[in-house]
Amino acid sequence: QVQLVESGGGMVQPGGSLRLSCAASGIPFGSYAMGWYRQAPGKERELVARIGGSGHTNYADSVKGRFTISRDNAKNTVYLQMNSLKPEDTAVYYCRADLIYSTTYHWGQGTQVTVSS
Repeated sequence: QVQLVESGGGMVQPGGSLRLSCAASGIPFGSYAMGWYRQAPGKERELVARIGGSGHTNYADSVKGRFTISRDNAKNTVYLQMNSLKPEDTAVYYCRADLIYSTTYHWGQGTQVTVSS
């Protein structure tokens, strides 16, 4: 019943922008911290950005100043605004929901982001 559906990926030139969305259903959205992760070819999956239930955010050093995570609890949706994209940002981006005060988590299916000229 839990479903996390990412959207907004695609191909963009270096320096461009994309906004990813992750729509959640089947969970009490406000009770979950939400995160964006990415996995590039041949690399391990890594945390990109995270936003807690209270709105506190964390970012990977590689994206600080360029990416912004936000959430709209009324829409059960988390966003990742990606600006000044670089080729090294190319990856499959995954949404993850983590139940606060728990080890319970859920993954989305991922959306491809390709930054290339």
